[in-house]
Amino acid sequence: MKHQISTSIIINAVPSAVWKVFTDFDAYPQWNPFVKSIKGEIAVGKQFDAEIGTMKFKPTTQVFEENEEFTWLGHLLFSGVFDGRHSFVFSDNGDGTTTLVQKEEFKGILVRLMKKKLDTEIVAGFNDMNKKLKELVEKEMNSVT
Repeated sequence: MKHQISTSIIINAVPSAVWKVFTDFDAYPQWNPFVKSIKGEIAVGKQFDAEIGTMKFKPTTQVFEENEEFTWLGHLLFSGVFDGRHSFVFSDNGDGTTTLVQKEEFKGILVRLMKKKLDTEIVAGFNDMNKKLKELVEKEMNSVT
């Protein structure tokens, strides 16, 4: 079974300013309510350590395009059980703002059992992270100007 969730938010800053805060992974424990930590080398084809809530896993980077997109593929236990392709896409709106879309495509035998949690708790986690990132970036932008 496949299932997708998606959230978006408009941040009052250009993509490079959003990306700068977003990719400061060492700061995640201080502000990020959803992704607790990201450690290791972030490069296409490489695995890194991630912690989301109480879950620790080793996703593989699929896309890492500066100011544009960060996508990883993670598995619960092993491929086919519960796989998640998580993307953060940064779109320049051409007016000094950025639309951040955070989405995840799930597939595997456990997706049907997890669907309600994905649509409630995980979507809420995406939204919480989006809001905190927006607050942090806009606060930083206001302190610069």
